[in-house]
Amino acid sequence: MVKRLMAFVVGGVLVATAAAAQETPPRLRVYPDCDNCFQDYLRNEIRWVDFVRQPQDADVQILSTDRETGGGGIEVTLRFVGLGRFAGTEYELRAVTPPGETEDVRRRGVLRAVSVGLLAFMARDGLPPGISLEVESDDEEASRQATRDPWNFWVFSLGADFEHEAEETSRDTSWEFEATADRVTDNWKISFGASIQEQRERFDLDENEPREFTRQERRFDWFLAKSLGPHWSFGIEGDTQSSTFENISFLVGAAPAIEFNVFPYEQYATRQLRIGYGIGVEHSRYYEETLYGLFRETRPLHQFAVTLDQRQPWGTLQVGVEWSQYLHDLSKNRLEVDGELSFRITRGLSVEIEGSASRVHDQLSLPRRGADPEEILLRLRELQSGYEVSLSVGLSYSFGSIFNNIVNPRFGGGGGGVGGNGGNGGGNNN
Repeated sequence: MVKRLMAFVVGGVLVATAAAAQETPPRLRVYPDCDNCFQDYLRNEIRWVDFVRQPQDADVQILSTDRETGGGGIEVTLRFVGLGRFAGTEYELRAVTPPGETEDVRRRGVLRAVSVGLLAFMARDGLPPGISLEVESDDEEASRQATRDPWNFWVFSLGADFEHEAEETSRDTSWEFEATADRVTDNWKISFGASIQEQRERFDLDENEPREFTRQERRFDWFLAKSLGPHWSFGIEGDTQSSTFENISFLVGAAPAIEFNVFPYEQYATRQLRIGYGIGVEHSRYYEETLYGLFRETRPLHQFAVTLDQRQPWGTLQVGVEWSQYLHDLSKNRLEVDGELSFRITRGLSVEIEGSASRVHDQLSLPRRGADPEEILLRLRELQSGYEVSLSVGLSYSFGSIFNNIVNPRFGGGGGGVGGNGGNGGGNNN
């Protein structure tokens, strides 16, 4: 199948070269409907098509499934479905990686398969003059051609969730609503988000009246950032919130910030080392009197953050360090460190490590009174703590046959038995 598809692409290239006098065909519109095809990486690397958000606007829709192969590797099957003028045309390509390979190796295999599949569709209309099989990104201006967009790059999202659990002596009802509005261009990043959460618990104990407990959260966040070149950015962020858990009746804050990326931002899919600093002010009102005898206060604060993100053939590394401090009292501060490491030690042997640690000295909103047993057990309010720590370590090793091309989907593709999914063999159908 791949050989026939490559021959078709090559034929299209030759035809397009011979027809150089013809009008340049329109850019291909692609809708990546897949969770395991590294969408951000594809968008960054394939600059010669237009990616769209809805299948109704697309010429090609990409679907995918992934399965574990007999040798323990991963096979991603990519299905290219023609829409509109390409209706009735479909292709399937596979990207197979052996066991123990890193995310970078997998996504490069997917990139090659997607590139070949899209070229096959482009060849139907005649490829633009000068295109070759070794596809490279055009210059920045040509690769991001302006497209008529009635929404002016704004994307809106609404979401709601309701859950109810009940038994004879207890009831638990929770609901949540979220709304976001985002606009992302080469020079600007604008984001607004709002959420409302509420949880009600009722217990019919051996008492005259049932006990009821409520936890509420309200939040509105906004963020604006402006590009200042390949390494610098300026932004301002703010939030408004209330939380019964944190004893906050009303909080509003804003802070401008500057960020420097050691590597050019265009390399974000491969490596980043971002250093940021922000300074602002925060005003709070509390439900109850705090440990410091206050019902309201206005405090200046600043924050410093460093983030390292590496995706290389050897594996993936993500590390973040964040330090914040209230300027009215320098002893009120917080230091947070979190990281994730995934790398191949040797052939077939890989390790994954995740961890986080925080030193906490900035709980200004803690109530003066002690917590009731119910509030502690049901996590209805924040408790005083000087630190938070979490750690997880995973190790995997595979060995055996070097052949890794066969997928057997019988009985779910693995050893799960009749009707089972066989662990990781079930794949992800999108």
